Amino acid sequence: MRLMEKTMRWFGPQDPVSLDYIRQAGCTGVVTALHQIAPGEIWTITEIDTRKELIHAAGLSWTVVESLPVSEDIKRQSGNYLQHIENYKESLRNLAACGIKVITYNFMPVLDWVRTDISWRLPDGAIALRFEKLAFIAYDIFLLQRPMADKDYTREEVKAAMDLLDGLDEQQRNRLFDNCMLGLPGTSGRFTRTAVLDALDTYKGIDADRLREHLIYFLKAIIPVATAGGLVMAIHPDDPPFPVLGLPRIMSTESDIVRVLAAVPALANGLCFCTGSLGVRPDNDLTGMITRYGDRIHFIHLRNTQSDSGGNFHESWHLEGNTDMAAVVRSLLQLMQHEDRSIPMRPDHGHQLLDDQAKTTYPGYSAIGRLKGLAELRGLELGISKSI
Repeated sequence: MRLMEKTMRWFGPQDPVSLDYIRQAGCTGVVTALHQIAPGEIWTITEIDTRKELIHAAGLSWTVVESLPVSEDIKRQSGNYLQHIENYKESLRNLAACGIKVITYNFMPVLDWVRTDISWRLPDGAIALRFEKLAFIAYDIFLLQRPMADKDYTREEVKAAMDLLDGLDEQQRNRLFDNCMLGLPGTSGRFTRTAVLDALDTYKGIDADRLREHLIYFLKAIIPVATAGGLVMAIHPDDPPFPVLGLPRIMSTESDIVRVLAAVPALANGLCFCTGSLGVRPDNDLTGMITRYGDRIHFIHLRNTQSDSGGNFHESWHLEGNTDMAAVVRSLLQLMQHEDRSIPMRPDHGHQLLDDQAKTTYPGYSAIGRLKGLAELRGLELGISKSI
């Protein structure tokens, strides 16, 4: 019986969640990246091997790259984008030479995932990540002060966001601003207002159709290199799966996925199937997507979210929320048996639990919450596998 390969994300030697902890959690591999190398620069064999040897010394394998970042120049097709694509190809060749085969990336402009509260307290005392629509509107219009931002919302939403902001004291306003300006995973910094506004300005005139054209252009350039090296590319869906800050989103729905996979039909052009990102939208049929595009799923993020009709959602327990995780795991197991392969998986965005609440980790990536999620998912998978 083929089972998912269990991994956890590790942010490198500075990560307070050590490789020993990850191994104790029951993982055989880690998902990591060379966060010290700027997007657009080459990952050298020396840098890759140094990281790989560190992981192997801890008794683990480097299973998946997450992420080999795509520069903003590539996304915009501006500046040094042609050189950055050549550098990306070279990084892929170097990863292939080092035996690492699954490469995750995303094509979200400017920001990675966005949350308005990174320490939202659940009734049981656990700390979760939350996106509140009105809070984000208040940030966008009144704190970030994005030009013409109010035009993206209804008058009722703008009024409600203003009322929400009026009810916050200075400390709460600052916290909201800081949460929305959280830096990219693997970094300890935050974006600045000036940096975000300047970056947004560079995307003027780039709508969803044009951004998708840029993604397809990029894929047509790199997928032959990936195929030649025995690599597979896994694009992560948008998080959240709808436009933010006036930026286009092009990997939020099944139709988005179909257009990108059809444009570059090579098997190496595949998906990071994130049940949390895709599951926020009720119109995404997750088990159906596994059935229809399973051969292009190269990496799995299993997490769950609880959303409401107001556009708000939070990270729920892995086995609770909008996504029927048992049905998803059953579909994935059936896929792996049919194709006779194991797909790497990691639990994602665990809650902050117990004494981890007194520790500083990147939001969503403390040890105990992910350990709990992994244990639940392993049990769920084993139980389902026995019944198939």
